[in-house]
Amino acid sequence: MQKFAFAMLAFFLSIAASAQEATDSKVTTTTKTTHTEEWYADPTYIIIGAVLFIVLIAVLVMGGRRRRD
Repeated sequence: MQKFAFAMLAFFLSIAASAQEATDSKVTTTTKTTHTEEWYADPTYIIIGAVLFIVLIAVLVMGGRRRRD
């Protein structure tokens, strides 16, 4: 009896597994990709930020000096 039950279980599982496959139907998928560039990846912003940083450091250093007349 156990052998028969195991054979039936194996039979039904094989049917279920073959039902998962799509053999006759045509499946078409389309993908849409968009390309967005982050602001920090653009070298223009990096250069502008570096120039502003250098100017800020220069202003802070120059403002810290006291004139001795």
